[in-house]
Amino acid sequence: MEYKTKSIASRIEWCRLQKTQACTQLDREGWQAEEEGLRDALLNRNHKDQYQYCPPGVFKRYVMGFQDGQALIHAAVVDQHFATPAHRTHV
Repeated sequence: MEYKTKSIASRIEWCRLQKTQACTQLDREGWQAEEEGLRDALLNRNHKDQYQYCPPGVFKRYVMGFQDGQALIHAAVVDQHFATPAHRTHV
């Protein structure tokens, strides 16, 4: 399951980098929301209700980050389940 945390951590770092290069406040908020969505998926928490009153684009970015994080977690679980015993990694 180390893959799960590494791939989500990579996405979080990408969001942070993009946030520093964003041209508008709305873009920065979108990258921040996506980063928080990824982190929430990793930590098994959901703050969708806190974003529902944000601009629609920011809310969508949070949801996208959250759903992508959940998909990465699910993929890691499936990969771990179907890995051959010799190729399984233990965390």
